[in-house]
Amino acid sequence: MIDRRALLGAIAATPLAAPAFAQAWPSRPVRLVVAFPPGGTTDIAARLLLEPLSRRLGQNVVVENRPGGSGGNVGADVVAKADPDGYTILMQTVSSGAINHGLFGPRMPHRPDAMTAVALVVKVPNAIFVTNALPVRTLRELVDYAKARPGQLNIGSSGVGTSLHMTGELLKQAAGIDMTHVPFRGAGPMLQEVIAGRIEVAVDNLPSVVGHLREGRLRPLAVTTDVRTPALPDVPTTAEAGFPAVEATAWFGITAPARTPPEIVERIARDVNATLADPAVWQRFEDLGGMKPGLTPDGLSTPATFQRFIDAEIIKWTEVVRRGNITVN
Repeated sequence: MIDRRALLGAIAATPLAAPAFAQAWPSRPVRLVVAFPPGGTTDIAARLLLEPLSRRLGQNVVVENRPGGSGGNVGADVVAKADPDGYTILMQTVSSGAINHGLFGPRMPHRPDAMTAVALVVKVPNAIFVTNALPVRTLRELVDYAKARPGQLNIGSSGVGTSLHMTGELLKQAAGIDMTHVPFRGAGPMLQEVIAGRIEVAVDNLPSVVGHLREGRLRPLAVTTDVRTPALPDVPTTAEAGFPAVEATAWFGITAPARTPPEIVERIARDVNATLADPAVWQRFEDLGGMKPGLTPDGLSTPATFQRFIDAEIIKWTEVVRRGNITVN
């Protein structure tokens, strides 16, 4: 007969093996959901990560574009309700990650705590620009032109609730002008309409529009950060143009469904940060106007610091929505 106390003692002295899912993860490709169409900044940021992050994880990371809803709500909700196993993650944005929680309130398809923060990838300025046919060359000239034509100018964004929409609202509030907001399902369709001259004014994240601005297809008026961006050094900030209240930084990071095992969250965060620390990779972000996360002394982030950042962003943008009495149907 086996001595029961001896058996229990032997079991207690044996180190516990790590859970099988953690040991084996990842054993198949990881799906990185982008809640916008191809060609926008969210898509660009995700695809810059693909190859180097795949190498570090030892499995392919595959982008899946799931546009729809306001500000990326459809794609974000796909991830919020996915299995919390690390195989479905989101390229989170300020829109679905922060702004929309204040904009939609109880109508938001998921609560903030349905997602867990993994790593902040990059921050970028927004650019305010116009079609070349519009006879304005500065932000002040645009404001004067719009004041003389209340309601006649259209201002485009990549969707209701995006940081681009909110930046346009900040401009209208700060300058006391009336322009008609025209939301699109992503930056790509919006840019086509502005280049064609059917939308006169627009706001976009710098990475997805910087090529058009550099090559003269569109005319930049200002960037929305407190310092000029090396990507467009001759373009003034909104503060320099006389509108310091129009300050907005778009951000993009990785989030996962709540209850994703902490060891998997930490593994993804570690590999994302190692990818961003590679000078060759970061240079590609910087060339498009990207700024480092800056949530830790090394300029990157941790799941905990990114979560605190998201919580603060929800509070900030909820107040902007309240002050502007901004509603959606």
